[in-house]
Amino acid sequence: MSDLSAKATALLRMHDDLVVLPTAWDAWSARAVVDAGFAAISVGSHPLAESRGQRDNEGMALADALEGTARITAAVDVPVSVDLESGYGTPAAELIERLLEAGAVGLNVEDTVHSEGRIREPQEHADYIAGMREAADAAGVDVVINARTDAFARPHLLGEGADPLEQAILRSELAERAGARSLYPVAPPSPDALAAILERVTLPVNVTAHPQQGSVVGDLDAIRASGARRVTFGPLLQAALTETIGELVRPWR
Repeated sequence: MSDLSAKATALLRMHDDLVVLPTAWDAWSARAVVDAGFAAISVGSHPLAESRGQRDNEGMALADALEGTARITAAVDVPVSVDLESGYGTPAAELIERLLEAGAVGLNVEDTVHSEGRIREPQEHADYIAGMREAADAAGVDVVINARTDAFARPHLLGEGADPLEQAILRSELAERAGARSLYPVAPPSPDALAAILERVTLPVNVTAHPQQGSVVGDLDAIRASGARRVTFGPLLQAALTETIGELVRPWR
């Protein structure tokens, strides 16, 4: 557990400045980005599911996601954070235990429960995060919980009349108080929306970027200037590589 604790602490300290965690999906992609010079990586549920021939949005079981994660953590000697969707219906303490068994030291947890077709209530999601924080602390590993809200991405699940920006701010604030170590308001519609969240929280905020097209605020320098401190690619790195593979093989048809 001491090695995991050291990796978790290292990952957390990377968030003191802007950290880019390229999103991998198997041992090959993980080794490729580490060999490119990155000191930590993320594992996306969407690209991992694609690599396994399964669906994102809980089309994998937790065991599937963690089996893929364990292959990645065995292939690289850097901190790994994995997207575990909404937790796959797993109690908080068990989720942390199984995450650490797979060798990862960080996780995304979102508030959309796809298996139930709903988004958690703000305090419900915060309570789940608090349970994970308690379990991680008991294990002696400062797991980097990246608390994701889909308030912008799935506003239709928020209820009639709910304002996505207000909900994103509320959910981010509650997650911060619950023990998250970073915050992930997915798909902010504008730089102003991202700025409004950054004004209300103190934790690092994660933005999604395309490796060529950038993020909602622009390129890496623009992200740094915005005040966001964490960048992941979600499914977009895999998607960009898919296009490149097509270009490479098309002349051979």
